[in-house]
Formats: sequence, structure tokens, C-alpha cells
Amino acid sequence: MKVVLLAGGLGTRLAEETYKLPKPMVKIGNLPILIHIMNIYSFYGFKNFIICGGYKYEEIIKFFENFIDFKLIHKTKHQNIFFSKKNKWEVNIVFTGKKTNTGGRVLKIKNLIKENPFFLTYGDGLADINIKTLSNFHNKKKRCIATITTVKPPGRFGVVKIKKSIVTKFQEKVDTKNVWINGGYFVFDKEIFKYIKKDTDSLEKDVLTKITKTKKMHAYKLNKFWQPMDTLRDKNELNKIWKKGTAPWKRLSKK
Repeated sequence: MKVVLLAGGLGTRLAEETYKLPKPMVKIGNLPILIHIMNIYSFYGFKNFIICGGYKYEEIIKFFENFIDFKLIHKTKHQNIFFSKKNKWEVNIVFTGKKTNTGGRVLKIKNLIKENPFFLTYGDGLADINIKTLSNFHNKKKRCIATITTVKPPGRFGVVKIKKSIVTKFQEKVDTKNVWINGGYFVFDKEIFKYIKKDTDSLEKDVLTKITKTKKMHAYKLNKFWQPMDTLRDKNELNKIWKKGTAPWKRLSKK
């Protein structure tokens, strides 16, 4: 299965770092958060990555040019494909536009998705998540277009309403507590491309809200650690956890 990583946004809430780097390249410990996320997937055997780049995507390319034993094996105007013989990773860094919205970035890599289903993850959130369990959950659901990993963080995030694992409502940024919200680890069937029309489409506001009306989106409830890196405070907290050696995702990630 392909793993699609959204890594093209401006990251304005982390401007202290993102004025010079795309947010997924901001480091937790000695590695960019993007690599921590990729290591989680790799731990469970999923090593074929598509990185949807945009803002300062050249910095992502530069990183892989100098990372361990990665070699550039193919290059086009908008794609740079790297391969690591040691880790068996294939990483395709795709330029999906500087101003493209999240849904539009997914649409732009449609022709690169041959397998069904595929994973999609934001490039700024860490979790203690079993990717194989997530995949199995999706595959067991009949007529399921999308599986969304839901978590219970502070109430500053959007709300996902669930009935018997079916997502019935996807509402952004409702200030409430003790609710399930979008944790950013998805499994999608290729049917999702029917719901993305243009570059400006938001995955969250335009695409997922449409799918909830079909009753074909399910929620995988994650009760373990999850933490996004939205702000400098979040970044510092993740680094603090990592340096203490208590990071719940550490067993899944390389030092």
C-alpha cells in the first residue's frame, strides 16, 4: 500500500521554524517529524511513500539527498524519487503546488496511486498507532470509502461524530471537551477521487464532509498517545518527551 504524506502547507502557526523550513522538516530530536512518521509506517512494513510537497519543498529534496544511503533514482519536472537499499524505502517527493489545498494535493497524485486502498497522513502529527490494525479495520468494513483515525485531545480541534463506527458528521474546530476528533491517519479507497474536484478543495471541509453524507466513512478509535505539532509549544513538548526517552512512538521510530 502507498503512504501519502501531506507536506506542502505554510505552517503559519509555527512561524518561528517554518520561515526557513516546511513544517514536516522541523526536528523532533535529531530527525524531522516527517521521518518519525515514516518510521511508524515502515515499522509495520509499509515503505512506499509519496510526499506531497509545496512550500519550500526543495528542503525536503535536499534532506533526502543527504540522508543515510538514499539515492535519486528518477527525476521529472515535478517528481524526485529516492530509494534506500538499506531500509527498502521508496520515496517520491512530488511538487503539488505552493497554494494548493489539502484535497487538491491528493488529487494531484491520483495517477500515482495504483493500489487500493492507500494510506494518507498529515506531516505534523505523531501517534502510538498500529498501522496494520488500522488497515485491517478499514478492509473489514463493507462499502467503506474512508477510514479516519479519531482521538481525544484538547477541545481546540474539529469534532467527529460517530454512530456504530460510521462517521455521521465532520465539523471543524468546535470548542468542546470529551469528543472524538480527526487524528490525521487515514485509509482511503480510490473512490475518494470522485469527491475531489479542484486544487482549492479542502480535504477536511469539502471532501470528508461530502463522504459523511454517504455513510461510507468509518472511525478507527485510537485511545493511545497522539500529539500534533501545530505550534512552537507543541514542538517543544514533543522534544521534551523524546529526550526523556518516554516517547510512546519511540519503539516505532529510529533514533
